[in-house]
Amino acid sequence: MSENHPTAPGPGADGPDACVPGRDMNAAGRPLTVADALALPVLAAGEPQVVTGLSRLDRSVRWVHITELTDPASFLKGGELVLTTGMPLPEEPAGVRRYVDELADIGAAALVIELVRRYHRPPDALVHACQARGLPLVTLAKDVNFLEVTQVVHAFILGNQAEMMRRTQRVHEAFTALTLRGAGPEDVVRAAAEMSGHTVVLENLVHQALVCEPSGDTAEAALTSWEQRSRATPPADHTTVSGPEGWLVAPVEYQGERWGRVAMLPPPPGPAAHSPLARPFGPEAVTVLERTAMALTIARLTHPTPWERAAHRGVLRDLVDQRHRSPGDAEARIAALGLPTADARFIAVLADVPREDDTAKAEELLSEELRKKGTQALVGLLGPTRLGILLSLRLDQPWRPVVEHLSRTALDLVPGTTVSTGSEAADLPAVARSFREATRVAEATEPGQPLPPERSYHERSDIGLRRLLFALREDTRIQDYAERRLGRLADHDARHGTDLLTTLRHYLDAAGNKTVAARSGGLSRETVYQRLRAIERILDCDLESGEQRTELHVALAALDVLRAR
Repeated sequence: MSENHPTAPGPGADGPDACVPGRDMNAAGRPLTVADALALPVLAAGEPQVVTGLSRLDRSVRWVHITELTDPASFLKGGELVLTTGMPLPEEPAGVRRYVDELADIGAAALVIELVRRYHRPPDALVHACQARGLPLVTLAKDVNFLEVTQVVHAFILGNQAEMMRRTQRVHEAFTALTLRGAGPEDVVRAAAEMSGHTVVLENLVHQALVCEPSGDTAEAALTSWEQRSRATPPADHTTVSGPEGWLVAPVEYQGERWGRVAMLPPPPGPAAHSPLARPFGPEAVTVLERTAMALTIARLTHPTPWERAAHRGVLRDLVDQRHRSPGDAEARIAALGLPTADARFIAVLADVPREDDTAKAEELLSEELRKKGTQALVGLLGPTRLGILLSLRLDQPWRPVVEHLSRTALDLVPGTTVSTGSEAADLPAVARSFREATRVAEATEPGQPLPPERSYHERSDIGLRRLLFALREDTRIQDYAERRLGRLADHDARHGTDLLTTLRHYLDAAGNKTVAARSGGLSRETVYQRLRAIERILDCDLESGEQRTELHVALAALDVLRAR
C-alpha cells in the first residue's frame, strides 16, 4: 500500500496502523524487505493493511510462497513471504496458534491473507497468535493475482542478487587494486568507509584507534570514550556483529597472529540511519569489512613503519596544521590513541637531528624511552630531520624537568640533536600555537648555540637580537639593511686592507666608551679616535647618536649572522 491508500486500525493491531511508506526501490543490491514487497504495485493494488508486526517490516524476503495447506511450514526454509486466501486456516484457536507457530519457528518473513473469499476481517485468533510470535500479519482488501506477485517479487529478488554479485565483484576489484599499488592503512580504511557508508576504525590490541574514517558522523562522535567502548565489544575470530553497540568487527593479523581489528560502526541516530547504504549490516557491508581486514593484513606486511608511529605522525601534523574539523574531533582522536586529554596541560617540543638517516631511529628510540619512563607523549616525524613531540602533563606537574629529561635523552640517543620548546598550552586548541613557538625557537637556533648550564634545550626566552636575525637571515630585507648600513665600510676595508669594521664592533660593544674600545682592540686612544672619525666619514653617520649606534649595532649583528651562514 502507499500513502494514497489510508487504512483503518485493524483488530488487535500493535498500534495505530498507518500505510506502509513507499520505499526506495532503486537501492539496487540491498535485500528486499517486507515493506519493499508491500510497496510494489502488484501488492499495493490489493490495499494491504499491516495488522501486526509493523515494527518488523524490515525483515528480508528471500522468496514468495503461495499455500493453501494447513501445515505450510514443511515446505519452507525461512525468509518467505507467505500468501494465502485463508481457506485452509483451522477453525479452532489451538489449530490457528499451531499454524502461526510453525511459520514463526521456520522464520517466515510475513503472512499475507486475502480478505475476499473466506474472511472479510482477520480472525481474532490469527491476530493474537501473530502478535504473540512477532510475525507480521498483512491483510489484502482486494483480490490480488498471487502468481503475478510471485513473478514480480522473484524477478526483483533475482535482479537484486545479480546486482549484489556485481557489487561484490567491484568491492573485490577495488581492494585488489589498493593492495597491488601498496596502499597504506589510511587509504584502505577510507575506501571501506566510502564503499559501505559506515564509519570505519582500525585499532591495535590495546584498543588504540590508529585510523578513523568517519561517515555520517564526526570523529568526535565515533571516538569519544573509544577504549571503554571497544573493550566492551568482545574480539572475534571472524567477521561478526559484536558488543552492546552492534559493531561489525573483523580481526587483522600480522605474521600469523592477531595484531588488531577493524570495526564498522552502525549509523548515528538521525536521517543518515535510514539511508539504504547505512543500514546495518547487509552482506555487502560484511564483504567490504572482510576485504578491508585482508587488505590491512597484507599492508601490515609490506609497510615497514609501525602503524602506531604513522598514527602519531598523522595526528601531530593535523595538530600543527590545524586540520581537525573541530577541537572535539582533535581531543577524541588523541584520547583514542591513549594520550590523556582530561585535566592535562600540553607542551610542544621539536627535536632536530643532524642527519636525515638518524630521524627514524631517533623517533623509535625516543618513543620507547619515553614510554619506559611513563611520560605521556605523542612522537612523530614532522620533516626530514625534525621530530615533533607533544607532552601531556598533569595540571600540577612542572614542565621544565620533563622537557630537560626529554632533551638529554634525545642528545644521548643521537648526539648533536637540537631540542626546542614552545610555551605551555592549557588545552588542545592552543597546541598549534605552542608548536609555532617551538618552530620559531628552532629557526632562531644556530648550530652549536650556547645554552645556560642548567638546561640542554632552547626556549623562547633564548631569542635575543642575534637569534632573531638568524631566524630572519633568508629575508632579503635583512640582507639589504646590513649592506646599506655597512657595505661601504666593508668595501673600504677590502680595498685598503684596513679593519675599521672590527674597530666599530669594539666601540659599539663598549656602548660608545672609547677607552674600553681601545683596550679591546689593543690600540691607543688616539688611533681609535682617528678610526672612528674615518668611519663617520665613510658611513656619513654620527657615532655620538644613540639611535644611529643602535642601527649600526643591528646591522653589524645581521652581517655577522649572514657571514656565519
